[in-house]
Amino acid sequence: MDYYLKLLSFGPDGWGDELLAGAWITISIALATVPFGLALGLAVALAKRSRSPVLRALSTLYTTIFRGVPELLTLYVIYFGFQMLLQKLWTALGFTSNLEISPFLAGMVALGVVLAAFSAEVWLGALNSIQKGQREAAAALGLTKWQAFRLVVFPQLMRVALPGLGNNWMVLLKETSLVSVITLQDTMFIATRANVVTKEPFLFFGVAALIYLAFSVVSTWGFGKLEARANRGHIVHGAAR
Repeated sequence: MDYYLKLLSFGPDGWGDELLAGAWITISIALATVPFGLALGLAVALAKRSRSPVLRALSTLYTTIFRGVPELLTLYVIYFGFQMLLQKLWTALGFTSNLEISPFLAGMVALGVVLAAFSAEVWLGALNSIQKGQREAAAALGLTKWQAFRLVVFPQLMRVALPGLGNNWMVLLKETSLVSVITLQDTMFIATRANVVTKEPFLFFGVAALIYLAFSVVSTWGFGKLEARANRGHIVHGAAR
């Protein structure tokens, strides 16, 4: 028992510091991805409802591709392929220095575009649940389209979309483990390296599992609070919630 505690201790003889740093990278990349992914997903959902057939076709193509292609492949394309393309463009402009994309940025973009594809369907379902008459009433009150969206549509949109977005967040938390393959030192990367050094897979992968589980439990509690707040005063079957 003392041996395992020593392996998990903080300091030069243990892996506690590294595991804590890896957990911080995991939650950091997840939190950085969410605003980008959800905003892009909302834009895609709005494009799907556009009167323009081109925008509808492009948004449908986007969600079809990124919901159908494995997340790991998307990560590789952005980290290796997109980086190579940028380097060629950089060289074509006459620059001789190397242009590199950080693993954190590549991971955030890759996870973000996938999150956007899945969250777009959640946003779209929520948008379709809002009655057209509410927009017409907002226009009758003299609100611009932006004001109507911000003051009337968006608050209701969040209430309806929150459960689905919460599921997207839980999936994103687990998908962050993929960034370990591009050398970003997250929880999974540290656990794998610790296992290689100590040959203790059950210990370190078990600790990694507990870290992800802890994030999931806190997230479930947090989204429960957000949903309860969003549903305050909402009328269901004649009763206020």
